[in-house]
Amino acid sequence: MSLVIRPATSADTDAIDAVTRAAFLDHPHSRQTEQFIVRALRAAGALAISLVAVEDGRVVGHIAFSPVSVSDGAQGWYGVGPLSVAPERQRRGIGGALVREGLERLRALGAQGCVLVGEPAYYGRFGFAHDPALLLAGVPAEYFLALRLGDAPAGGAVTFHAAFAATG
Repeated sequence: MSLVIRPATSADTDAIDAVTRAAFLDHPHSRQTEQFIVRALRAAGALAISLVAVEDGRVVGHIAFSPVSVSDGAQGWYGVGPLSVAPERQRRGIGGALVREGLERLRALGAQGCVLVGEPAYYGRFGFAHDPALLLAGVPAEYFLALRLGDAPAGGAVTFHAAFAATG
């Protein structure tokens, strides 16, 4: 099977919803709202990068990147997520391919950095780590991870787009 990573289009909307729902269905830390978050980000025009992974003409993964704000006023920071891979296609490098391609596209945009809430063991392989200069209220520090892409300083409280509160 050949894997293609490409920008998402409006024709991918339903497939992205289905993959996202399935990916988070049994996730222990999910409220099963991730597909609503992606839709709300899209509706708000806040998807700076939206990529799909396609195998044999079928969408099997998706990743979203959206701007975040940092309380010190730092510019060029993005949030990663949700990252979704169809359950039957997980543990085959698809998520990693989506993350790597998304980070390359962020670098091309001149991004200063990105943040996410996730498993340190997984995201650490891409260079994400806890950054004591950045915090996200209500999230244990070890799961709020950052990757600095530029030299501009950034510190303080991070706020994700309001779409992350979407529940339906």
